[in-house]
Amino acid sequence: MKKKVISRRSETDLNRLHEMKDEDIDFSDIPEVTPEMFARGIVRRGLKPVKRKKQLTLRVDSDVVEWYQKQGPGYQTRINSLLRAYMEEHARQ
Repeated sequence: MKKKVISRRSETDLNRLHEMKDEDIDFSDIPEVTPEMFARGIVRRGLKPVKRKKQLTLRVDSDVVEWYQKQGPGYQTRINSLLRAYMEEHARQ
């Protein structure tokens, strides 16, 4: 039995893109990058890597989880931030 090919051939006109000059590119839908944006940027070269998060299963009251979820996206990050603040405060004492 012959294997069915599922990938499609690209319909991108690569030759046209290769021949395109920089001034032919339409940047109208890209917001301008301001010096303030660069000033807020973070470069991590040469610094210690950011600690990875550890996945775990945690039992939390359903009303607590629902309340955090209602706060919108990023609720797990907010819970983590509160746990970290609690940990750091107790480590300081």
